[in-house]
Order: sequence, then structure tokens, then C-alpha cells
Amino acid sequence: MPIRVRRTRGARSSRRSLAVAATAVLTALLLAPTGGAHAAPPVRESQPVYSYADAVRESVWVDTGRDGDADGRTDRVAVDVIRPREPAAAGRKIPVIMDASPYYACCGRGNEGQKKTYDTDGRPVQFPLFYDNYFVPRGYAFAAVDLAGTNRSDGCDEVGGRADVQSAKAVVDWLNGRARGYTTRTGARPADATTWSTGAVGMIGKSWDGTVANGVAATGVEGLRTIVPIGAISSWYDYFHSQGAPLYDANPTWLSDYVNHPDARARCGAVQERIAAATPYSGDWTPAWSERNYVPDAGKVRASVFVVHGRQDLNVRANQFGQWWDALAAHGVERKIWLSQTGHVDPFDFRRADWVRTLHRWFDHELLGHDNGIDREPMADIERAPDRWTTDRSWPPRGTTPTVLRPAPGAAPGVGTLGRTPAPGGSTETFTDDPALGELDWAADVDRSTPAKAGFTTRPLTRDLRIAGSSTVTLTATPTTTTAHLTAVLVDLGPARIRAYAEPGEGITTLPERTCWGASTVGDSACFKVTEARTAEVGHTVVSRGWADLGTWADPREGRPLTPGRPYTITVKLAPTDHVVPAGHRLALIVAGTDKDLLDPPSTRPALTLDLSRTHAVVPLLGGPGSFVRATTGDLAPAGGVQQRVTPTGAAALARAGAPIPGEAR
Repeated sequence: MPIRVRRTRGARSSRRSLAVAATAVLTALLLAPTGGAHAAPPVRESQPVYSYADAVRESVWVDTGRDGDADGRTDRVAVDVIRPREPAAAGRKIPVIMDASPYYACCGRGNEGQKKTYDTDGRPVQFPLFYDNYFVPRGYAFAAVDLAGTNRSDGCDEVGGRADVQSAKAVVDWLNGRARGYTTRTGARPADATTWSTGAVGMIGKSWDGTVANGVAATGVEGLRTIVPIGAISSWYDYFHSQGAPLYDANPTWLSDYVNHPDARARCGAVQERIAAATPYSGDWTPAWSERNYVPDAGKVRASVFVVHGRQDLNVRANQFGQWWDALAAHGVERKIWLSQTGHVDPFDFRRADWVRTLHRWFDHELLGHDNGIDREPMADIERAPDRWTTDRSWPPRGTTPTVLRPAPGAAPGVGTLGRTPAPGGSTETFTDDPALGELDWAADVDRSTPAKAGFTTRPLTRDLRIAGSSTVTLTATPTTTTAHLTAVLVDLGPARIRAYAEPGEGITTLPERTCWGASTVGDSACFKVTEARTAEVGHTVVSRGWADLGTWADPREGRPLTPGRPYTITVKLAPTDHVVPAGHRLALIVAGTDKDLLDPPSTRPALTLDLSRTHAVVPLLGGPGSFVRATTGDLAPAGGVQQRVTPTGAAALARAGAPIPGEAR
């Protein structure tokens, strides 16, 4: 059987490709016929040929090598495993899909809040979510890991710290014969995974679960072949703060208390106190945040990464996937991405059938070595409107170029223009922080003079304008008080039907009907409630947002008091997005203070004066400056693609941008 080795950049990717190829060889040998003159055709999709009802269900406690709760013995984390019985009986080994979570007992997983259940002897009965039901009959094991301090594990949870990462890394090591496992929490009888595990592991999970997958991948642990982080964190600092400004309810200690088992809460008080002391509300960077930042270690990642994130996720905000994605790209890591219009929602609940099919093919390729072509398909799937998706061969797409856009004063205070021409020297706009208002309030009033924001808009676009990637806004502001927080948002001004990300369900509605995805038992059903898109008709859409404490103007890791009346320059980082502003709509940049319910207010209520000549945005536009000039000049083309008319002013602007002028020979 010929084996195809993918061409990838970097030594790590090459080694991983060889490992996948070797897995494919092993799979081919195991599945080859024992007799006959002709070889079997290449296997492209695992089939549900194993009994789910008769699967092995067992609990193992893996030694992490750490004593997080200081009880004098190393902590063991509980791992509930389900695997098909038949391969082991035939002497065949299988790969493992793992979801390491703090939520299995406290809060539940998935849209229906499923928790682990056990029989009277403590053997696992229900494994939350569909992974076990679907993949075990197809020849995978599924391992559900309780993070340290949660459910049946020893130790204390550390909110993204070493205990979280080591909890899952130790299990990957155990599956590869490098760590010790036991059949009970305190006993000495060993549990050996190497008798049935190939050592190939794929980690998956939403939110904290996916965050752990990112952290484990950043250790470079051998055997971890792929991760699928869904709405996951890459830097815990950026979950609680944004450039020094505390995000709403910025307090990691409550999370530790929330997920820790009641027994762990009794023994982990000192750990929680250390976390609180090491992660100050002030937003200053400390070594504790470095420990919880996985992005600098992207160069260690050996696994492929399939990112899924909601562009309107206001829990784990989109900057979390953006900085991780960029760092992985810089190191040549194999990547794939889905970006939805939802908030903090699992793809099983916003694109179920396509998700199960795609995930199946991804794991078959990455863990079984099947050459099913998924690595040659488009890298990115982007939801443009509810349930309407497009694809790109790479992301951001080729031809995307950072483009400088500049605000300028308009006819009324706080109602300005957005274009390519710098504002005249001395141009200013002033607003006063009002914590009772937020980005949707500002967007609704963008064409009116209001005291809490400064808004700048383009003219109605004559053609679509696509933003793809991360933007920045550099501004010079003079405060009237010693503290000030800033918000910058990009807004699509125009009617649209979107997923209702700000409403319950964050873009989905759960229905009573169920669909089934795999095999079931009495205690573990494969049938889950159906969901559909929950939509809203809106007149404006916030497509990207960023926040900062102006006190970090000199040092992003440490805030300092401001001097009233002195100008300060700072660059606010906006979250990545992929959004098309349609022809006929306008693009707006709004700058304001506290973003209600998303950003905590400063200790004072400053007025801030923007120096517009020293303020600009850098926005990644498909087609770069030329696309912006073309979209903001000429007449709106009617349906059917009739060529637009370009005004003399627009022609001059196109020439300055180095872009072709419609109708002009080149």
C-alpha cells in the first residue's frame, strides 16, 4: 500500500507527518487480509464494527508526579476509559480520544449539562457528550480525565496553571508507557495502557477543556497527535484582563472554588490564596500569568491543531484563538479552523451533521493515518450568515493586507468620517466615560452627537469589503483624571440577520426532538436534543472589539497613574474576525470608555480628548488599500455586477493606493 507523506514546513511538522505515515502503515497491516492474491484497498473511513454495549469500561488513577495539595503524596488524577473489547482480544492496539475537564462533576458538559455517572461499584456508566458513543464502535478508545482537585482526582485545581496541564499530560504519558497508572485511587496495583493503546492521542474539548488541550500541546509531549480546542483559552491573563484593564468579573479564585470537589475545597484553601495573591485585579503582569500563557511555547507544539471559535464569543473572546493561531502559523504547525457567528457554543450545536462528519475524518486522518484527503481541503470554514458557510484555502486568505484607516472630524461633535486621509493637525474629539453604556448603545447612536463616544464612519460602500484577521487602533488621548479605560470597536452599519449571540443560547435554540450519533446503552444515550439557529434582525453589527487601560501606555505589563492634561499614545489590540461589510453598508470605528458588562470601569470617570491627527486604525482587508478605496468611491453597482463609475476624486485615491482604476487599461 503506497503511503503519502504530507509536505509541511518545519522539522516538527515533518516528524509528525512521518508518525502519521507510520500509523497508516500499521493500520494497513492490521487490516490487510490474511490470505488471497490481492491486497485490500486503502482504508479511508473507520466503520462502526465494534460493540459499544460490550466495551471495556474502567477507571484508572494516573500519578502526576506533583503534590499540589501538600498531603505528603503525589497526586493521582482519575481517568475513566471506554474502549472496544475486540481489538485487545485480537492483540490489536487502538488510538485514544481524550477530553480532560474540570466540569464532569460540578457543572456538566455539553448543551444538556451531562455529568459522569457510575454504578454502585464505582465503574463508569455515562460518559458525557457523543465522543464515546460515536468513536468507540469505530475503533477508538475515549478517555475522560478529571483535572486535579475535581471529581475523583487528588490535588487542587490551579485555573490554568501547572496542575491543570500536568493532569492531562501525565495521562498522555501513561498511554505511552511513560507514567504510572493504578486501578484504585490509593492502591498499588498497576494499570498498563500499553497493552491496548497505540500511544496516539487526540485531545478535544470546549472552553476549559480545550484550554487544557492547548496547554498540553504547548509542552511538546510525545504521542499527542492532534488537538481540537473549541472556544478555548490560550492565555489566562487575556481571559481576565485586556491590556491592563480588568474584564467583567476578573477574579480567577472563584473559578477554582467553582470546579473543585467539596473535599478539595477543604484542603485547597492555601492554593486558592496563592492564586489570588499572584493574579492581582490591577491587571499587572506577574509570573503566575506567564505560567498560564501557552502562546510563547507554540514552537514546542508537535500536534496538529483544529481550532473552532465563535466570532461573537464574549466569554472566551476571539483574541484567544487569534494569538494562538498566529503563533502556530509562525512555527509551521498544521492547522484547520472553523469560525462561527455564535457566542460560546459547541459546533455539535450549531452545525451538527457537518461537524460529526468532519471530526470523524480529522481523527481518522490524524490518529489512524487514513489518507482521506482532509489535509488537502480548504483550511477555513467561515459562517457568513446563520447556517451559510464559505471556505478559504488559507486563513487569513491570501491577499489580505493591513490597511491604515484614519478618523477625521465631521459636521457635528463626535460624528466623524473614516477614510485614508489624515485628519488636519489640531483636530480633536472628546467623550466622557459612562459605564452605563456599551458598544451596542454607541453603535445605535453613531450618527448622533452623544457625550460617551466618538464615532467615525465611511460613506456607504459601493462594493463588499472583507475584514479578515486582527486589527489595531493607535490613538493619542488626553485624560482629565488619573485613570482611564478605553474601548475601540469596528461596526458594520446596515441591516442584517445574524445569530442572536447576545441572547440566551448565544445563537442557538434547543428543541425537544433528538438525533442519535452512535450507539447507546441504558445508562449512556447517543441521542441529543436538536438545535437550530436563533436569529435576530439588526441594524448594526459589532464585528471586532478591544479594550485597554490607558495607564499601560508605557509598559503593557504594568499600569501607572496618569497625569491629567497630558497626552498619552497607546495601541489597542482588537480581536480577530472574518466579516464582509456588504455594499450599501458603512464601516464605523467607535472609540469610548467602559464597555458595559464587558469591561470593569476605572476608579474615576474621565473625559478623554482624542488627537485625531495622531489616531489611526490598521485593519486587515482582503485586497488591501485598493479594495478600501474602490469600496468607498464611485456609485453602488446594481445587482448583476455592472461596472461602477469612479469619480475623479476616487480615481486619484486609487492611484495613490497603487490600485487599478476600473475601466483603465493596465
